[in-house]
Amino acid sequence: MNNTNVIYSFSALKPDGSILDFSTLKNKVILVVNVASECGFTPQYKGLQALYQTYRDQGLEIIAFPCNQFGKQEPGSNAEIASFCQLNYGVSFTLMSKIEVNGKNEHALYHWLKSSKRGILGSKRIKWNFTKFLINRQGEVVKRYAPTTKPEQMETDIKEALS
Repeated sequence: MNNTNVIYSFSALKPDGSILDFSTLKNKVILVVNVASECGFTPQYKGLQALYQTYRDQGLEIIAFPCNQFGKQEPGSNAEIASFCQLNYGVSFTLMSKIEVNGKNEHALYHWLKSSKRGILGSKRIKWNFTKFLINRQGEVVKRYAPTTKPEQMETDIKEALS
């Protein structure tokens, strides 16, 4: 397990089989979100894409991890998920391979994220799709957002992290 307090020692699988090494994102502000295509919060893709288009040139990266652990709302293959996101929301931020965010098969990155910033009432578990974590330019988790937090509600925090 990773005992560090920064994101840069993690890596994860992209849908094409290549590896995203988070050390390549040093000095970026990163928003990590677990996503699903058949969720009531799925329209948040639109807001996430708008944030990305507005702030990517200032150093914002959005890393989305499809997850099928909540209501089986992400049943598709990695290719189907990518196609859905592109066709319906014009997603151009980084979409990763499907992972688990809770339980014995949870991705190490999510173990670290949940340990770094607990949810409401100190809970570590991810409660639902579209839970978001904001990571500053030093690679530290600065904020955790509930699935109900719309992307535009995070804009002030993102601008602050970028400045």
